[in-house]
Amino acid sequence: MKTLLISFAIMASGFLLATRPARTDLDGAWKQTGSANATVMLTIVDNYLMQTTYEASRFVSTRGGAWQRSGDKLSLSVEFDTADSSRVGQVESYSVMLKNGQLTLSGPAGVRTFANLDQPSDKTPLAGLWRITGRANDAGQIMTMQRGARKTIKLLTGTRFQWAAINPQTKQFSGTGGGTYRFADGQYTETIDFFSRDNSRVGRSLTFTDTVSGSEWRHTGQSSTGGKVDEVWTREP
Repeated sequence: MKTLLISFAIMASGFLLATRPARTDLDGAWKQTGSANATVMLTIVDNYLMQTTYEASRFVSTRGGAWQRSGDKLSLSVEFDTADSSRVGQVESYSVMLKNGQLTLSGPAGVRTFANLDQPSDKTPLAGLWRITGRANDAGQIMTMQRGARKTIKLLTGTRFQWAAINPQTKQFSGTGGGTYRFADGQYTETIDFFSRDNSRVGRSLTFTDTVSGSEWRHTGQSSTGGKVDEVWTREP
């Protein structure tokens, strides 16, 4: 029986690895060029992308969703859009061109060019699309969250992160935040570049104790308000 359980665990682990989206030449963090007044950041990993505009003094907008690519054509299934929620549920088409470390997207908003900032690698185990699936109660027990239309997801490239609390079914957007991160020797540190709910948190750095095991990421520490954080995140397939 023990041998059977071990074999099943190995098979399950292999299935998770096999179903994880393959890395693409679009994966990574990209910053729009020629934007003087605001930063426009594009993060792409695991067939999901988020595009966010922010200034030093305020958060401006964010949007994102799952994408598919065929040749030089990219289709984006919009899951959230703070500038125009009526776009949620729509599929947008873009032309894609990669050249000399620059990504050019031509679509509904015109032509935009982004310079590459990083790319995921074997040395960035947190890179990917994650969804929060558990949170510890007062007794320290992890309580599993029931999957539903509302979700909190987190997208990490080699150096950047962004989380978003969304409900694609109702087109509701509850909040987002993001910036840069470092992860080494079990210590995970975030530095906040934008926060839709409270701009006063911008510039803060928060350090957590984190472990990654297979498709699960345990994240513990304190939030920017001093509250206890003890969460489980699971890779989205």
